[in-house]
Amino acid sequence: MNSAGIDVVGIGNAIVDVIAHAEEPFLAAEGLAKGTMTLIDAERAELLYQKMGSAIESSGGSAGNTMAGIASLGGSGGYIGKVRDDLLGEVFRHDITAIGVRFETPAATAGPGTARCLITVTPDGQRTMATYLGACVELGPEDIDKPLIAAARVTYLEGYLFDPPRAQQAFRGAAAAAHRAGRQVALSLSDPFCVGRHRAAFRELVAGDVDILFANEAEICSLYETDNFEAAAAAVRGHVAVAALTRSEKGSLVIAQGDAHVVPARPVPHVVDTTGAGDLYAAGFLYGLTRGLPFATCGALGSLCAAEIIGHMGARPEMSLSGLAKAAGLI
Repeated sequence: MNSAGIDVVGIGNAIVDVIAHAEEPFLAAEGLAKGTMTLIDAERAELLYQKMGSAIESSGGSAGNTMAGIASLGGSGGYIGKVRDDLLGEVFRHDITAIGVRFETPAATAGPGTARCLITVTPDGQRTMATYLGACVELGPEDIDKPLIAAARVTYLEGYLFDPPRAQQAFRGAAAAAHRAGRQVALSLSDPFCVGRHRAAFRELVAGDVDILFANEAEICSLYETDNFEAAAAAVRGHVAVAALTRSEKGSLVIAQGDAHVVPARPVPHVVDTTGAGDLYAAGFLYGLTRGLPFATCGALGSLCAAEIIGHMGARPEMSLSGLAKAAGLI
């Protein structure tokens, strides 16, 4: 794939997901806060992996999941993220390139291994994540492929990657490269605790470098330090051109060009696993946006993609999202 005509390039943590069912007492025993993401070290990752039940292992990472969704919709994309030159790194590279996403970030030849996310899914479909970042923390400004970013209509930044200082530098460099090329920058806040750790820096990034913001209710409330969703939604107005705020079964609120669009959630017969719901919402929304579709339609595409992903285990689509979107009359 050459760089011409790329819809979205995602920048994030290149992670292999390990997903298993678990009961809530398991979370309590392991000190895991249900529905959140906790960073763990290599030793803790190994111990927790041994205690988990039968698991599905697949390439993941928030921005990687979004790129997989865009590919399933028929869009074109690139990915920037750091893996190690180990078996998991090879698995991740094979998986993401096999679906047509350009991934050329050089693998690290020394240091920590490829990242993994240990995901436990409780019977209500909630996912709780314990993440060993490994090689992800090595991503720096030198890994930013500026020609690729200049060619992409949107550069999508994964908030989970905001912890390492060099990754923050990479984000700002990528945003500057995108804007120099007249392109747009999107950011997913990813996790309320991540927002809490870097609130001032996130606010600065949102106000100065971000055109399109994705956040769920907890994340946007954390960003603006309020328990009131309406207050948080009002606070984000004027800071970004587009804000897509998801609210689980309440659907989403899309704020753009002075208007607010309430988008209903798509019914799901049975919620199996909420892993990747926000990632796939972003995929649907960005696919619609890069095709100039109305904001409400972009939100509806996001809802459709999120509904597909929460109906099964794992954070990558099992059905053709393009086929589903066509059947729903959205594209």
